[in-house]
Amino acid sequence: MEEKKNHPEEYRVIQESAIYIQESQEFMLLMMKYKCAIKEVRTKLEVLNEDFSVRHKRNPIERISSRIKTPGSIVEKLRRNHWPISADSIYENLHDVAGVRVICSFVDDIYRIAEVLLKQDDIRLIRKKDYITYPKENGYRSLHLIVEIPIFLADHKEYMQVEVQIRTIAMDFWASLEHKFRYKKDIANVNDMEARLKKCAEESARLDLEMQAINQEIEQVYPAMTSGLKSVYKKER
Repeated sequence: MEEKKNHPEEYRVIQESAIYIQESQEFMLLMMKYKCAIKEVRTKLEVLNEDFSVRHKRNPIERISSRIKTPGSIVEKLRRNHWPISADSIYENLHDVAGVRVICSFVDDIYRIAEVLLKQDDIRLIRKKDYITYPKENGYRSLHLIVEIPIFLADHKEYMQVEVQIRTIAMDFWASLEHKFRYKKDIANVNDMEARLKKCAEESARLDLEMQAINQEIEQVYPAMTSGLKSVYKKER
């Protein structure tokens, strides 16, 4: 960890603070709520994928994963922004403690899933960042949604925020490689590798669009083939 090597005192404070909040009842209760919110979002996405499977004979979602930020990451972000280190501060200031990642087959599927998810009347859109239409400088592409969703506890309902990242397989593979590069500070020829990674992002984006175009052509042919088979079947009967 880079902070441990270059800033040992700051790393020590972060670790001590992380242990402190992790053991507090308020923090454990808040993390439980975030976990429940993730379950709600994942269930909605799984239902949508099943619905598409039945209605359109294919699944737009390849896989769904989720995570909760670690206590160390939470404390580091609070300290970096000069926010208090407490459960209330986490709830009020951090929007990405709970995260759900959705991997889609095609770019069009990303926007289709986002659209139908946000149409649900118990989902509130807090913020949207479209890094597909407007990629980051380093080439990163993904659609980010911060949503609020209700969770129903024993005696009340509460809204919790979840960050939903939706991307294609190629975007996800690139992001994993870039993440590995970002945290390996002893790599030689950093500028050259950054340029190569950006080029890979651009080529992956072109590949995504080309595969989407091919898929659209296939789907245009398939209904016609199905209709022809039905006509032959009726004549035989």
